[in-house]
Formats: sequence, structure tokens, C-alpha cells
Amino acid sequence: MDVDQRYIEIKRVTLIGAALDLVLGIGKIVTGYVGSSQALIADGIHSLSDLVTDVMVLFAAKHGSREADEDHPYGHARIETMTTVALGFALLAVALGIGYDAINRLFHPELQMHPGWLAFSAALVSIISKEAIYQYTMHTAERLRSNLLKANAWHSRSDAISSIIVLIGIVGSMAGLSYLDAIATIGVVYMIAKIGWDLAWHSIRELVDTALETERVEKIRHYIQHLDGVENLHLLRTRRMGADALIDVHIQVASHLSVSEGHHISETVRQRLIHEFDEVTDVMVHIDPEDDENAQPSGHLPLRGEISNKLRDCWSGIAAADQIQAITLHYLDGKIHVDLQLPIEICSDEMTARVISDTLIQASKKLDEIGEVRVGFY
Repeated sequence: MDVDQRYIEIKRVTLIGAALDLVLGIGKIVTGYVGSSQALIADGIHSLSDLVTDVMVLFAAKHGSREADEDHPYGHARIETMTTVALGFALLAVALGIGYDAINRLFHPELQMHPGWLAFSAALVSIISKEAIYQYTMHTAERLRSNLLKANAWHSRSDAISSIIVLIGIVGSMAGLSYLDAIATIGVVYMIAKIGWDLAWHSIRELVDTALETERVEKIRHYIQHLDGVENLHLLRTRRMGADALIDVHIQVASHLSVSEGHHISETVRQRLIHEFDEVTDVMVHIDPEDDENAQPSGHLPLRGEISNKLRDCWSGIAAADQIQAITLHYLDGKIHVDLQLPIEICSDEMTARVISDTLIQASKKLDEIGEVRVGFY
């Protein structure tokens, strides 16, 4: 699904939820006032706070779905993340305000309200409506892989749960236990605060590049280890970018593979991970010919230009050296292992080939950096 279509779907489901939040919020506040239920008024404010978050979701979805550009090469997905942090702290602020008022009423009985059947009916309608919008929003969030939309869906369900708490408080008040309405309000406050903190904390962890869940990382590790051509892996790193997951990994392959085969294995690992794990959108694969997780035994060795000049100096005076067609270098175990390719035409017989090989090999061994030297005639 392209970015524009994804935004259109998020916008549609969020606007439907926003319309419901507006109607329910105003309805519960008015009904709570008329029906004498402080808890229902608090629940109505909770619903209106959902309306605020709906607006935030629309903003984040629009700007967070923009394609990567020169200034933002990884895209704009963390606009959604930052918006979710703001959403979480806004809910915490709402919870503190409502909680202060509820505790004040709890310790001043003359301020307590006495809700009746009108408040009971409003709370029941709220429970049914908010659970319905939760199911609709969550279904769309799963299909679009939108964590922000999932958060908004759970926000709707928290409203349904808080309405259940309100319903219990109203029933208690109708039974003569008027203080239960204030206690129920504190329950709503706890629900709002918990959802707000969970949303903010999860998003803050994403902003500091916290890894994916341990079980998910282990599943990714196990999957990579069983791909053809992968001998081992290390430095597996994961992080989230909005709804997406990014992976960096070092994979060890057979030490003498060609560059093209090593590249093909790395591309296969990348494509298979993106196909197998829905949230994974990009994988950076580093190819290793040996295990360098804890040390880099070949890191001090010179590059091709320098070592080639040194080898040429060692081979000076050897006529066959001028016939070398290709030099392949293998940086392994702290040494440079060399494969030499010469034309078969320079060998009149097997003995001549052996003499040429031994001469080049012995001359190469003058260099401490050189390990195994192999000479081939083609």
C-alpha cells in the first residue's frame, strides 16, 4: 500500500473515532452534570481527551508518512513517535487534574454527587460505543501496521474500561454508597494515567533506539542462522522507527568466497527478513569472512596498493613475476593470504611449474604480513 492510501485510511478511521469522541464527551459531561455523577463527568473529559489525541494522530499520520528526503534519509516516521510522547504526557496532565478534584470531593462529603438512572444509561452507551470503535480502529491498525493507530485504539478501549468503572460507581451511589462515585473517579484517573505513561514510555524508548523485544530479536537471530551461506552472526542490532523496524547485522560466510557471492548472500538475508517479518523495512548486512566480534586480527594489515608494491619488490629478478595475471588477497587470521594466477603457457612441464611456484612463494614469505601463498596456472 502506498503512503497516500495509508494516510487516507488512517484519516478515515480516526475521523470516525473523533466524531464519536465528540458526541460521547459532550453527552457524558452534560449527563453527568444533570444526573449528578462526578465520575461520569470525569469520563466525559476522558472522551474529549480522546478527541485531542485524534487530532494529534491525524497530524502525525500526515507528516510522519512523508517519504525520505535529503535532510531525513530515514524518513519522517518518528514524527509519529514524538506525537505519541506528547499524547502520553497530555493524558498524565489530565489525570492529575481530575484526580485532585476527586480526592477533594472524597474528603468533603458535602461536595459529593448522587447519580441515578440517567447517568447509568449514559455510561452503558459509552461502554458499547467505545468498544465498537476500538475493534474497528485496531482492525485497521493491524492491517496498516500502524503503532500510532494501535495506541489510539487502546486509548478508546481505556475509555470503555473507565466507563465500566464509572458504571460500578454509579450503581454503588444508587445503592446509598455515595462515596463510591468519587472512588470510581480515582479509578478512572488511574486508567488515564497508566495509558498516558505507557504510551509516553514506549515512545521514549523508541527515540533512544531501544531494541525490539527479546523474543522478537531471538526469532530474527534464529531465522538468519538457518539461511543458506550463513555460518554465524554477531552484532545483531535492532531499533524501531515509527511502525517500522530496522536491523543491522554482521554475518560470517566462508572465508574464500568471491565478493559477488558474499554480496548475494547478504542481499538474500536482507530480502528474506523483510519478507518474513512484517515490521522490518530495512536491513543493513555486513559480511565477515571470520569472527571479528571481539577483535579484528586483520585490522592492522595494509591495503592492496601497499602490499602489492612490497610483493613486487620481493619478486624483483623473478622473470615469472612479470607474467602474473591476477593477485587475489584474503585477509584472515591476522595475515594476508595470496592467490596468484599465471598463464599456463609459461610452463613447459610440471617440474617447471613447481619451480616457478616455489620461487614466488619463498620470495613472498620475506614479508611478515603474508600467510599462505597459492600459485595457479590457467
